[in-house]
Amino acid sequence: MGRPRVLLADDHPAVADELRKLLEAEFDVVAVVTDGNGLLRAANLAHPDVVVTDIVMPGCDGIAATRTLLARHPGTRVVLVTVHDDPDLAERGFAAGALACVLKTTAPQVLVPAVHAALRGERYVSPRGRGTQA
Repeated sequence: MGRPRVLLADDHPAVADELRKLLEAEFDVVAVVTDGNGLLRAANLAHPDVVVTDIVMPGCDGIAATRTLLARHPGTRVVLVTVHDDPDLAERGFAAGALACVLKTTAPQVLVPAVHAALRGERYVSPRGRGTQA
């Protein structure tokens, strides 16, 4: 079996590039997009195992995209990434069907473990704290 396929969505190119670099060590990053609508189009074409998406993006945000994605592709796992340390925002993401929520400040330490947890069908919440901004 090959490496898990990951689709990445983030509206900031520099952040997306850093997240992609973190993921490429263990996953095949099949597409990088900048908004929720692009995420949905790319998911239809690439059939990722996991989607890593920013929550706040222009147009269709990561939570709305998660809801639509999982209605169309229920087996896909979703990991949310965000700069907002807001438990209510994370709970909205979990209610939409995401399995993990990672603070961008902790992404260098926890993004890969969060994706692995999501692949196992487990919920993962990033610890609060400061790290290198991704």
